[in-house]
Amino acid sequence: MSRFSEAVERLAAVIESRRGGDPATSWSAKLLADPALAAKKLAEEAVETALAAVQRDRGAVAAESADLIYHWLALLAASGVSLDDVAAKLEAREGTSGVAEKASRPKG
Repeated sequence: MSRFSEAVERLAAVIESRRGGDPATSWSAKLLADPALAAKKLAEEAVETALAAVQRDRGAVAAESADLIYHWLALLAASGVSLDDVAAKLEAREGTSGVAEKASRPKG
């Protein structure tokens, strides 16, 4: 297992451990209780990550990516989607070009 995947697994477990916690004292508990807020924060972090990349600031890209991944994991948990659910989607796409995969999606 890579260092990254181990860190993601630990972070996902910490986020899950905050479920049902006090949103006044735990940001993770607040995000878990409010999927719309989790989605908003994910979008903000995605923009910040992209802007850091445009500025070619490697340190900021790494820091903003950490924020992005945290909020992505929180959104998954708030939405009832597991990392295994995401892995299954990725595995189903293996060996398929991105262009072909996108073309196969339902329209609308």
